[in-house]
Amino acid sequence: DPSLTEFALREYCAENLTGYKKPKIIEFRAELPKTNVGKILRRALRDSEKTA
Repeated sequence: DPSLTEFALREYCAENLTGYKKPKIIEFRAELPKTNVGKILRRALRDSEKTA
């Protein structure tokens, strides 16, 4: 949803999630890195965070 903002997402999480489930970092991406099967490459996300 292009109209979704970080503030709106944080507000939703504050109302509906317990403290330990709230995300510390919110990052919007055009697409996620995926394998040939379609699973998300979590290692690639972690590596991109470390290099940034």
